[in-house]
Amino acid sequence: MKRPVRRQYDSSKRAAGSEATQQAVLTAARELFSARGIDRVTIAEIAEAAGVASSSVYALFKSKEGILSAIMRVILFGPRFQSAQAALAGVTDPVEAIARTATVARAVYESESDEAALLRGASSFSASLRRIEGEFEDARYDMQRERLELLAGSGRMKPDLTLADARRIMWMYTSREVYRMLVHDGGWSADRYEQWLAETLRMALVNPSTQLPAA
Repeated sequence: MKRPVRRQYDSSKRAAGSEATQQAVLTAARELFSARGIDRVTIAEIAEAAGVASSSVYALFKSKEGILSAIMRVILFGPRFQSAQAALAGVTDPVEAIARTATVARAVYESESDEAALLRGASSFSASLRRIEGEFEDARYDMQRERLELLAGSGRMKPDLTLADARRIMWMYTSREVYRMLVHDGGWSADRYEQWLAETLRMALVNPSTQLPAA
């Protein structure tokens, strides 16, 4: 007698289902958070709007802050950011890497402007949102470290700056507040902001005696 053929488990279908559930939850949560504010929305309401069980939401995200963190990650570090980071990864000149930081900052804040305004407007006093944004600010600060270490190691950083000073200066100039003051409040175009930031970072961080003249 022939043994019955055992059917192989197809994990791709389960993964696709999980991805679809995740996207449905994030879409529903973003709409609810933007309309009513983060603190007034429950996981049960998110699950109902997404058409999934509350247990599935908990399994995927653990908590409402987990959902919020995933939403903010998509907003801040989505396709625009990934494209800017990919271009930066191919830069070997430390001064050019410092200047390209402006492209990365623009990518983050343009995405934010398009997608996060309603969320922030409805949840401006949410402690959860403040905590998540603080975590992403810490991540932004950490991501800039390698570029500044490269500049310092090349001997092209301003001699009166410590690495700690340089990190704080870059973090300050690339902040959301500076983008908001210049682009939203000041009416600058994103192109003008990027050009200004690239030049400002060079002037603030790079030893002028080591900069090559423009071609």
